[in-house]
Amino acid sequence: MQIHASGLRSFSKKASAHETHLLLPHGLHCETAKIGVESLCGEVGRTMYKTRLKENMSALTARLYELYGNDWNFFDILKRLEKIMERASAERTGYLKQCDEDAAAAEKDGSYWYLNQDMVGMTLYVDLFAGNLRKLAEKIPYLNSLGIKYVHLMPVFDCPDGKNDGGYAITSYRKVQPKLGTLDDLRFAAEEFHKHEIRLTLDFVFNHTSDEHEWAKKARAGDPAYKNFYYMYKDKAEVDAWNDRLYEVFPSVRRGSFTYLEQEKEWVWTTFHPYQWDLNFANPEVFLAVCEEMLFVANLGVDTLRLSALAFIWKEKGTACESLPKTHTLIQAFQYVARIACPGLQFKSEAIVHPKQVVRYVNKQECTLSYNPLQMALFWATAATRDTRLLTLSMQRRWAIPPHCAWINYIRCHDDIGWTFSDEDAAALGINAYSHRQFLNRFFTGKFKGSFARGEPFQLNPTTGDCRISGTMASLAGLEQAETLGNDLYRKMAVARMKMLYAVMFALPGIPLLYANDEKAILNDYSYHEEPTKSKDSRWLHRTKTHWGIDERQEAQKEFEHFLRRLIVLRGAEPLFGGSEVFFYDVQDSHVFAFRRTTIHVVANFSETPASFSIGAWSEESIDLLSGKLYKNREPQQL
Repeated sequence: MQIHASGLRSFSKKASAHETHLLLPHGLHCETAKIGVESLCGEVGRTMYKTRLKENMSALTARLYELYGNDWNFFDILKRLEKIMERASAERTGYLKQCDEDAAAAEKDGSYWYLNQDMVGMTLYVDLFAGNLRKLAEKIPYLNSLGIKYVHLMPVFDCPDGKNDGGYAITSYRKVQPKLGTLDDLRFAAEEFHKHEIRLTLDFVFNHTSDEHEWAKKARAGDPAYKNFYYMYKDKAEVDAWNDRLYEVFPSVRRGSFTYLEQEKEWVWTTFHPYQWDLNFANPEVFLAVCEEMLFVANLGVDTLRLSALAFIWKEKGTACESLPKTHTLIQAFQYVARIACPGLQFKSEAIVHPKQVVRYVNKQECTLSYNPLQMALFWATAATRDTRLLTLSMQRRWAIPPHCAWINYIRCHDDIGWTFSDEDAAALGINAYSHRQFLNRFFTGKFKGSFARGEPFQLNPTTGDCRISGTMASLAGLEQAETLGNDLYRKMAVARMKMLYAVMFALPGIPLLYANDEKAILNDYSYHEEPTKSKDSRWLHRTKTHWGIDERQEAQKEFEHFLRRLIVLRGAEPLFGGSEVFFYDVQDSHVFAFRRTTIHVVANFSETPASFSIGAWSEESIDLLSGKLYKNREPQQL
């Protein structure tokens, strides 16, 4: 793996933002001064809000008219929404107000925080990483030492014990899970993060609620207003008409996308688990209610909301109810609400759908940030095949997003790995997509002869044989196999594989995202098999607990962490790793994946065998930023 720098580069230090000082007459009492400042800030805040309302309300109204224009009380809906936004805006003080001002400045000068080269993220479960929110704040020195400036907390809001899909079945956005603390603890953690220049991301689960949410309880009780918050039918024929076109997301849980409620003698739409009831956004009351929850969460101190399962939020009969046109209209409406009430808030897309659909969510009017599931899946697929052709073609065809947006690139996360590459891209290379996915499933569950991976299947479909993959980064990359067999060659290959994957990922435009404990190369945790509430969900294989005591890791794990820390420092010190510009080289050697970031050329051999590549730089030679070795440009070089 080489990262080459060639040619002359210029560096400039960005001037600091102008500071505004309020000068008070000498001798003025502090109490009086405080009142004066707060009054002035409040007036400035109201003026800024009115300006944003004037600039964005027309666009918001157009989206809402497309969704709810036939509703007889449409103008009342607009009036109620304006009051919700005004109240939320008034509640933004201190650093939240500063975030809003910074966002306004970035719109003018392009200084988006998520395009900075030193922006490195981590996803973590609060309880597994630290215990609770107060203790999480105590781990900030560790995050700082690692170079983390963006933290995504897995679900923290209240959910039922047991049946909660890892926290994604929310009972209330106004209450934190008791084991994690309180809302005040969450506010405290958010404030501490901001003091140490760490951006906070939380999940916003808005496709569904828990069946124990207050809205669902009222619907169960027969309240017609709240029954209309969900899709509930007594007629099985109506259910079958919907199911006929729907894709089964969790086929091992139940067939179809509806759950029968024995007591109520009704069917309710549940795309995912039976206890996760899909919300009916065709009802404007749902939109208003969810807006209130969204703005409440934003004002807890959140920089980014990850819009969970956003592709499923709008339903229309006769369709697959996935990534429909009005899905985008609805997300745009939420974006304009945020732009008016809390412009410092960013949206992050979680759309695990066809690559051509993923990019449609990434734009200024919807989500400025997005998970990059294609990059993640194809990095693993290429590690298995050692053939970079599909990776290269897919990146060339599918990478492009608007320059003010950013991918969240990752190797592993809390979820499973789904093989989301395009069948069309595979066919262009003569690859049978179905057979390729079957191969990858066998490879990463260790069932393919010669596989280095140790993973488990997730949501195996008994009809199609399709599944997704669970496992930690280190176990999937071969370290578990090497340590189990005590094979030093396998161990060296696994460490080199892990280093290569992360070096390439860190060189790409966007935010490189670590999953907690992957920086320590932790192996699979099979203890979940013994816990009844987790044993049927293989994703707990990689949802590992962080141990803060004596470091008992193997030397290979420590070697990888040392390399990763060095990689983070290297990226943060090089301005050319910021921004969004990238050019993907055509394939010269099928083992090699390569791209250019202005004058930095990234060249990676995905195989264990020698390969060659010729760097197309204008200078005579390049220096490897990782090893310091010199390479000749425009000549085939051995990798």
